[in-house]
Amino acid sequence: MSREPLPISLFDIGANLTHASFTDLDAILARAAEHGVDGIVVTGTQLAQAHDALALARRHRGRLWSTAGVHPHHAKDYDDNIDAGLRALLKDDVVVAVGECGLDYNRDFSPRDQQRSAFERQLQIAVDVKKPLFLHERDAADDFAAILKNVRDSVGDVVVHCFTGSRDALFAWLDLGCMIGITGWVCDERRGQLLRELVKEIPLDRLLIETDAPYLLPHGVRPKPSPDQRRNEPMYLPYVVRAIAEQRGDDVEVLAAATTANARRFFRL
Repeated sequence: MSREPLPISLFDIGANLTHASFTDLDAILARAAEHGVDGIVVTGTQLAQAHDALALARRHRGRLWSTAGVHPHHAKDYDDNIDAGLRALLKDDVVVAVGECGLDYNRDFSPRDQQRSAFERQLQIAVDVKKPLFLHERDAADDFAAILKNVRDSVGDVVVHCFTGSRDALFAWLDLGCMIGITGWVCDERRGQLLRELVKEIPLDRLLIETDAPYLLPHGVRPKPSPDQRRNEPMYLPYVVRAIAEQRGDDVEVLAAATTANARRFFRL
């Protein structure tokens, strides 16, 4: 797969740029720009980290934005102070979505009842502040769907980010009017085999792309990173676009332009 930059602006809807591994952020952003990634949303997964994401986005205003939420892994910590803190952050125009929030029954780092409670409270925040939702779901499709359905008519735009689920889950999220975020998982011909088939089923106007950096380094990146440098970063987003276009039979530039337009519409930029 070619590693040349695409002649079209790309938008990474989810990158964890406040991660401790990103000590060379200026170089990371420079490489992203060289590869056509001109818009990045920095994911907020805990209150303190969401403050850091906002500060980073403010320093790169017009190129970076952020989200504010509590990931289901940290749902056990959710309380009234965190709820109020998220609401305060979301008053800033640079904070463009509520989340990352949702359910994760794969690892169960927080008890499931606490995950559901934190998810419901953050959905209410989205209703109140009228901003899009950036959602996480893993091995929890039934509860996730039931909770989201309860408020779907009251919340605005929704993306289920880093989708790697089943066919039934995909169509459940599409039926609920959700956007679908696709990562470098689609580049993995073995583990991503099902996803490579399912991306063909996603309407073009519902498709968003992301790196989820520093996680999910796409297979096949060149030059191949050394074992101690296997860190994903936004510069690798073109690999995701090309893999999706290949599977769908789409023109890569058309798909790239569509996903960028979708992202800017979704985040109201």
